[in-house]
Amino acid sequence: MPGSDSHPRVVTLTLNPALDVACTAPAVRPTHKIRTSDERLDPGGGGINVARVLRALGADPLALIMTGGATGQIVEELLDQEGVRWRSLPINGRTRISLSVHDRQSGFEYRFVARGPELDAAEWRSALDLLNQMEADWIVASGSLPPGVPADFYAQAASIAAQRGQKFVLDTSGDALQATVGRGIELLKLSLGELEFLTGAVASRPEQQEKEVMALHARGAARLIAVSLGSDGALLGTENGVTRLSVPPVKQQSTVGAGDSFLAGMVLGLSRGMSGPDALALAVAAGSAAVASYGTALVRRRDVEALFRQLRPASVTPALP
Repeated sequence: MPGSDSHPRVVTLTLNPALDVACTAPAVRPTHKIRTSDERLDPGGGGINVARVLRALGADPLALIMTGGATGQIVEELLDQEGVRWRSLPINGRTRISLSVHDRQSGFEYRFVARGPELDAAEWRSALDLLNQMEADWIVASGSLPPGVPADFYAQAASIAAQRGQKFVLDTSGDALQATVGRGIELLKLSLGELEFLTGAVASRPEQQEKEVMALHARGAARLIAVSLGSDGALLGTENGVTRLSVPPVKQQSTVGAGDSFLAGMVLGLSRGMSGPDALALAVAAGSAAVASYGTALVRRRDVEALFRQLRPASVTPALP
């Protein structure tokens, strides 16, 4: 039951949230006025997306967010509508807007992602101060760092979590990713591109991917390393080796939020005591459900459960924990 004391407390951290706008168009052509339809607004940004999926799957996370301006207020209102608990740290800038447009003629999806407002030192330090007081079992840091935030911010957050006996989960990229690996991370979620960025090696073949994941693990990058590979499935590296799963067949509607949904499945499974392979199956099920849905990180619990049943042996209870 959501909110039960028997469930681990999960806090997600989003320094750079977004008001996600999604729509469809007959065709996207330069210099033409494009008439859109099927418009929808979603609260977005890595940690917010993870919290929304966790909520949809029966958990009761708290989303720690940094918001500002009218767009930030809309993000907060949308979270209220979905029943996601949140706590906001105010910033002077306006929360960014991201846009995804599905071109019906070509089938392509166009994504326009703003960098976000610049944060001053007092603003981003307030997030670290709050983490020092936050009661939680799991801290999930997900998404890009906005301008003005130092690359080692997540490393500082991981250090705070370690001091407080909390399990730290990281999903980011670039310098922020490089600065944080090996800093007491419980679960590190990567894309193939991020895996190659960290290792400096091309890993196009399955055996190369598994080799690089285990090399990262041996270096102490994280206790668990999950890599989402899109249509090629996903893998999980642990001290016991690598588990690989293929994705179930689904009709792709949108890729927005699929990686965040994958991460939410992993966190839910691990926090509820599932084995690594079972948590990976739940992650793949959640990511696949997001791909089959229109909008940002939009999943339905029954869809995830149905996909989970396809991925696990019949001897494993398919219901979500």
